[in-house]
Amino acid sequence: MTTYLLTGGGTAGHVNPLLAVADQLRADEPESSILVLGTREGLEARLVPERGYELITIEKLPFPRRPNVDALRFLPRFVRAVREVGRVMAERDVDVVVGFGGYASAPAYLAVRRTGRPLIIHEQNAKPGMANKLGARITRHVGVAFEHTPLRHGQLVGMPLRHEIETLDRTARRAEAIEFFGLDPDRPTVLVTGGSLGARRINQTVTASAEAIVEAGWQVLHVTGSRDRVADAGGEHYRVIEYCDRMDLALAAADFAIARAGASTVSEFAALGVGALYVPYPVGNGEQAINAREVCAAGGGRLVDDEAFTPDYVRHSLVPFLTDPDNARVMGDLAATTGVRDGARRMVALIRSALR
Repeated sequence: MTTYLLTGGGTAGHVNPLLAVADQLRADEPESSILVLGTREGLEARLVPERGYELITIEKLPFPRRPNVDALRFLPRFVRAVREVGRVMAERDVDVVVGFGGYASAPAYLAVRRTGRPLIIHEQNAKPGMANKLGARITRHVGVAFEHTPLRHGQLVGMPLRHEIETLDRTARRAEAIEFFGLDPDRPTVLVTGGSLGARRINQTVTASAEAIVEAGWQVLHVTGSRDRVADAGGEHYRVIEYCDRMDLALAAADFAIARAGASTVSEFAALGVGALYVPYPVGNGEQAINAREVCAAGGGRLVDDEAFTPDYVRHSLVPFLTDPDNARVMGDLAATTGVRDGARRMVALIRSALR
């Protein structure tokens, strides 16, 4: 029996692949123990216990980015967190640590280094985060979601996907999906999503442009997120929902998508062969644009800057593309050439190779 300590969290981008790998380990090794290390503030505080895993929490410690009082306080707090993780590993007889980045990971990486036990890392973004850059200096067992991720020792495993996405047969489930969302079975569907909180630019532009998309022969399934409320603007062929807890069915219904370029979104679309217009989040370190670069270079998507995604862009660039539905079908086929469906299994294989 093996005791695994999986660490990561903060955002869905860290938590979802962690849980996908945990589920694969649990399915393969029901006798093994799986612990998760995170913080009280991240999404893991809710999602990990809901999935049936034990969550151990440590203090949230963002890396200081400028010399100030917080930077002076960081080091002793960080050292304390490393010791705390070390105690957990000793008390729970942890055999291996698997890190997914985020606030809880860096202390775990340094703690496991002191024990000599195996460390395996997964990096979700094409532009690596600070914690995983640190971890990649400690271990050679590094899995990446995107082929050209500039991380030491990185090897492509793809994104560990939720089971319901990994096993989704879009063709077989399409009729169910169309009925579930009350869509027209005779029209192709544009899925619009900006993540759980939504994306204001995408929401505003699609709302203003829905009529033009509908006139091109399509229907719109628009998941607005929790921060924005938008009114139906396209009549019977414009379906607006605030939150979607059946993204598997939304993806089964989709013939094309408009979305942010988070690592999980890009990976799911590529794995399932959904072509997309990606509108990267304009704040941060630019990782979203890099996430979509590979699939767009293969012809499986298009990139447009947030500020450029306007009703004029939709009218003059997107609508002509949508007028021929074959364009979206070809784009989806090209997206699939870059997709990885079995990322969780590949990551588990990497973990086992480190344990040999």
